[in-house]
Amino acid sequence: MKNYLLIVLLFSLATSFAQIPAGYYNSATGNGYTLKTQLFNIIKVSTDRGYSGLYTTYLTSDVDSFYENDGTMLDMYTENPTGAECEFTYGTGQDDGTLGNNECERYNREHLVPQSVFGAQTPMYSDAHFVVPSDKHVNAIRGDLPFGIVNNANWTGTNGTKRGSNLNSGYSAGYTGVVFEPIDEFKGDIARCLLYFATRYEDVVAAYTYDMFNGTSTQVFAQPFLNILLTWNALDPVSPREIARNNAIGTNARQKNRNPFIDNNTYVGRIWGAPLGLSSFDLVDAAQIFPNPTTTNSVTISSATSIDNIQVISINGQIIKEITNPKMQDNIYVLDQLNSGFYFIKLSSGDASAIKKLIVK
Repeated sequence: MKNYLLIVLLFSLATSFAQIPAGYYNSATGNGYTLKTQLFNIIKVSTDRGYSGLYTTYLTSDVDSFYENDGTMLDMYTENPTGAECEFTYGTGQDDGTLGNNECERYNREHLVPQSVFGAQTPMYSDAHFVVPSDKHVNAIRGDLPFGIVNNANWTGTNGTKRGSNLNSGYSAGYTGVVFEPIDEFKGDIARCLLYFATRYEDVVAAYTYDMFNGTSTQVFAQPFLNILLTWNALDPVSPREIARNNAIGTNARQKNRNPFIDNNTYVGRIWGAPLGLSSFDLVDAAQIFPNPTTTNSVTISSATSIDNIQVISINGQIIKEITNPKMQDNIYVLDQLNSGFYFIKLSSGDASAIKKLIVK
């Protein structure tokens, strides 16, 4: 996944990655639901720019600088990373109450947690971290459906987005209703938006009735959907697009708060644990390296499974550093004393291994 992520792009975007205010997460020191509450107390401090203000935010937060790179609207429901697609130019085709019976006619604002769930109340009604620009027709096709893995599709969009009965097996077992499934490229993006919602609105979410929710303020998600979201988060890591979007929303000129699961994806596992049903390779491959790029000569490696060996490999194939049986605390290992450069990080656990890319500035 994230096939478009070329080395050149990584370097060109690196300067925009680190925009987290100094000390922003200093109080996020716990684990489990204690950490979730700590994050809630950090990100609840935000500015509501209003529902119409979302369109202004989108001018910087959701511009396609990553696929066609043509400045058009980036819509997760219609974006085709490898081919032709529907495209909207901001200000042209904005929903005016007409059309929208087909794709590519109008665009509007999509609440990834349906607004009916929270009664269209503010500030969630206009929270850009989970209210995203969307093709009007596809937005209507999704309606209030939960997210899941489609078994038998009754509708398929132009980029492969689907609606249909949930695949009641594997990591999506436990739900038999109709679901909406984004393409692989954006599964992790959407999962992190929903995890943000569960954290940002921890003080009210237990009162919401929705198939994806379990009526608590702690776990928040019903087990089948929690596992889906954790798996999507693991298999589709944080992308430069998400980081740029988080930075645009988090500025003082816009909403002023951030999605912590984009800033530090290790928080996901520390709060909710590891997804169920993944193979040993999947678990190693799902390990996260943060921050990436790094400007501190140090990174955090978070893994839901034990790591037996870590190798730091230079771009010409030389093993720069090797750590056998690294000592991990709370599934976290700190890899430090890294010189500036581009590296491959090989993580091994038993017979399974995975290679990650890392930039040290």
